[in-house]
Amino acid sequence: MRFFSNYCNNNVRLIGKTVIITGANCGIGKETARDIYRRGARVILACRDINKATEAVNDIKETTSSAGEKNPEDKPGQLVICQLDLSSLTSVKNCAQHLLKTEPAIHILINNAGVFLHPFEKTENGFETHIQVNHLAHFLLTLLLLPRIIESGPGCRIINVSSAAHLGGNIHFEDLNLERSYSPVRAYCQSKLANILFTKELNKMLIAEIQGIHVYSLHPGVVKTELCRYMDASFFRGMTSIVRLIQPFMKTAEQGAQTTLYCAVDENAGKESGLYYDNCRTARPSSKACNTELATRLWKRSCELLGLPSEVGFQELLKTISNEEVEQ
Repeated sequence: MRFFSNYCNNNVRLIGKTVIITGANCGIGKETARDIYRRGARVILACRDINKATEAVNDIKETTSSAGEKNPEDKPGQLVICQLDLSSLTSVKNCAQHLLKTEPAIHILINNAGVFLHPFEKTENGFETHIQVNHLAHFLLTLLLLPRIIESGPGCRIINVSSAAHLGGNIHFEDLNLERSYSPVRAYCQSKLANILFTKELNKMLIAEIQGIHVYSLHPGVVKTELCRYMDASFFRGMTSIVRLIQPFMKTAEQGAQTTLYCAVDENAGKESGLYYDNCRTARPSSKACNTELATRLWKRSCELLGLPSEVGFQELLKTISNEEVEQ
């Protein structure tokens, strides 16, 4: 048993839909892209490494069934690559501007990319890597694309891939970079808690002012992916041996993508919003992840850090984002 692997047993087709997936060149993101491509969608792989993204596209195409040759309704969709480096807010802006120019509609945004247990390092924008790549950059990307998502009609979905690691997380508002006492574990857990709080606050604002857009956060499961490449340096001697011991029980990337797919395509999930999921069903996150005051405070702080107005209404914020340059 691989830590309770449920599957998204849903055959919904996504013909005519545009889906953006960050970090889709490997692991969970790649398997998510593979499945959604098979459903007939236009899939945009927003990735830092264009060469790896190209390899992923070629692999997905080569391993996808040619059933569409017999039945046009089963024909796969399109695969498109877009440059996105989440460690650079300029890259996030450029990616969003490109997508707004090339995509008349965006139906599903999957914020999947992330770093895991990275040694302490600041981005070019001065933020600790986990808090920028896992939270702030996706926060900004979502807000930049949100007007187009709203224009694309009711039923559109935004999915934030979090982790059960949020259970050990705290938001260190006075030291988000954790410079006073850095720990890769603490940084990762903080960023994953931020994902859920962002989902909660975004859902609250959408329900209050804009109907029909659904947002989700989720735990993909314990998955063996490339995110683990910093584990040795971040933990302790012998960690590699422990990973090897539990690896047979870890989920595969395909299994790890199932809850993301459930949130993206399932009809029952389409009746819900603002919730947290694990193994293709709703789950209860930590009490901190359910704290509405904490979610509001993080939203405002995130806006401030990104140079966005933090004390205006939601519609005014979106209007500002659409009409003005975001400060770097």
